Amino acid sequence: MAHYELIIRGGTVIDGTGADARVADVAIKLGRIAAIGTELGEADEVIDAAGKLVTPGFVDVHTHFDGQVTWDSRLAPSSGHGVTTAVMGNCGVGFAPCRPEQRSDLVKLMEGVEDIPEVVMIEGLPWNWETFPEYLDALALRELDIDIAAQIPHSALRVYVMGDRAVRKEAPTADDLAQMRGLVAEGIRAGGFGVTTSRNVMHRTRAGDLAPSLYSDVNELCALADGLSDADAGVFQIIPAPAEPAEVEFPILRQIAEHSGRPVSFTLLEVAGQAGAGWRYHLEGLTQAAKDGLTMRGQVAPRPVGMFFGLDLSLHAFSSHPSYKGIAHLPLAERVTKLRDPAFRAAVLAEQPEDTNPTTLALINAFRAAYQWGDEPNYEPSREDRVDEHAKAAGLTLAEYAYDALLAHDGKALFYLPAANYSAGNLDAVREMLGHPSTVMALADGGAHYGLICDASFPTFYLQRWVRDASEAERIPLPHAIAELTSKPAELIGMTDRGRIAVGMKADLNVIDLATLRLKVPTIAYDLPAGGKRMQQGAEGILATIVSGVVTYRDGQHTGALPGRLVRRTSELLAA
Repeated sequence: MAHYELIIRGGTVIDGTGADARVADVAIKLGRIAAIGTELGEADEVIDAAGKLVTPGFVDVHTHFDGQVTWDSRLAPSSGHGVTTAVMGNCGVGFAPCRPEQRSDLVKLMEGVEDIPEVVMIEGLPWNWETFPEYLDALALRELDIDIAAQIPHSALRVYVMGDRAVRKEAPTADDLAQMRGLVAEGIRAGGFGVTTSRNVMHRTRAGDLAPSLYSDVNELCALADGLSDADAGVFQIIPAPAEPAEVEFPILRQIAEHSGRPVSFTLLEVAGQAGAGWRYHLEGLTQAAKDGLTMRGQVAPRPVGMFFGLDLSLHAFSSHPSYKGIAHLPLAERVTKLRDPAFRAAVLAEQPEDTNPTTLALINAFRAAYQWGDEPNYEPSREDRVDEHAKAAGLTLAEYAYDALLAHDGKALFYLPAANYSAGNLDAVREMLGHPSTVMALADGGAHYGLICDASFPTFYLQRWVRDASEAERIPLPHAIAELTSKPAELIGMTDRGRIAVGMKADLNVIDLATLRLKVPTIAYDLPAGGKRMQQGAEGILATIVSGVVTYRDGQHTGALPGRLVRRTSELLAA
C-alpha cells in the first residue's frame, strides 16, 4: 500500500481547469501531487476535507512585496487569503537594479506610489544587491510562507541607466534604450517573469514628483518589450493613464504587443469621469486582439478599488492641515486628546490642507464621498450613507461632521472610499469585466499601501461575493471562479507547474469551507521595521493552506512552516 506525506481526504476537488467538481482524495509526496482518487493508502498526516472545497493554491500576479520580502518571512496579508504564489515588481516600481547612490530615489518613489513609509524601508531593506540578477540571488536565500516571483520595474531601470536625467524629463539616447533593452533581457534570463511600467500620473513621490516611467514615450516602452523578445520570455505589465481616453491608451498597449510578440497585461478599471465607457472599449479591444492572435490580458479587481481613511492611517480629512501636522507624530491616544480640545478643533477647522503633492490633496478632498464602517466590511455602500450626506442631514459643514466622526471609537473609526469600479453605485461593470475571456482577477497590491488600501483580501471577497452570495444571474460558476484564482493567472505569468490539481503538479493547495467564508474588518498592526504600521485583514473559512506539500496555515493561524521560495522563470519551470 502506498504511503504519502499528506493526504487531503474526501474533499470536493475543484482542480483549477474549469472542470466540474468531484469528491476525491489528494495525496502529496516530495512537494508534489502524487495521486488523486479514492483509497490511496496511508499518510503521515491526514486532513479531513469532507464537505469542504479543495482547490489549487491561489496565484496573485499583482503584488508589491519587493521590500517586505527582504525583511519578513510571512507575506501577510496575502498569505492569509489562500495565496501561495505572489508576483511582485508591478507598476514599474521596485528596488532593482539600483546603484548605491540611487537608493534614496527608489525609496522615495516607493513611499509615494505604494504608501510604504520611508523609515520602514530605510530600516528594513538590506540592499545586498545592485543588479536585478543580484536581487534575485538575494531573494533566493529567503525562507517564506509563500512562493514569490519578481518582475523588472521600469522606473528603477530608467534611473539605473540614465541617472539624474531619468527624472529631468530628458529623452533617452539610443545608447540608453539599448542598455535598458539589454538589462531587461538579462533580468529575464536570470529568472524574472516580466518588465513593468506605469503611465498613471497619480504615481508620484510623496513630494509630488512624477515616477520616472511617466517621462517615457512609446519608443522607450517598445525598447523594454524588445528585451522580452530577445529573451523570448516574459510578460509586459503596464498601468495605462486612467484619465486618458481608452481610444488613446489601448492602441499603445496593442502596439507593444504587436511590436514584441510578448503577452501584455494591463490594469483595467471602470473610472468615473473617463470619456465614454472606456472599460468597455478596452474589452472590445481585447476581443479583437484575441482574434488577431495577440496575447493581451486585462487585470480586473473584483470590487471597488478604494481606500481607507482614519486617524491611525495615512490620510484623513485633516492630515494635511498645518495644525494637525504638528501633532501627527504623537501616539493615537495623545492625538485624540489634543483633537478633543475645543481651541485646537477651532484652529484645525479654520485651516485648509497644504501639500506639494496634488494627488494627496485630491485624495483628501475625496473624503467627502467616503463611508464610515461598522463591525462588518461593506464594499457596496448606498450613496445616502456618504460622509457628506450625513453632514447635510446633521446640519453641519462637511469639516465639522468629519472632525467629530474621526474621533469616534477613540479615534479608531474607519472610513472607506469606493473609487474606481463603483461610479454607478454598483458592481455591474465589474461583473462584465470579470466575465470576459481575456481578463484575469488581479490588482490586490499585497505588500503596498500599508495605511491606505487593504486589497490583498481580494481572493476571499471574490469567492464570497461572486460565487456564494451572488444572485443567480450574476453568479460566477465555482469551477470557473477557482480557475480565475489559479490556472489563469499562472498561465498569464508563465508558470506551468502550479495552478491545477493534477498528478505531478506542485502541491500548493487550499481547503476552504465556503459556507463560513467571511472577511473581517481591517485592523492596524505596528509590526513593520522601525515600528511602522499597516492594515491587516483576516478571514474565516480558509481551513488550511499548503505550500510545496507543507501546511502553512490552519484556520488562519500560521503553523511556523516556511516552505516558500523564490521562483525563477527557467526552462525547467516551463517544461513542468
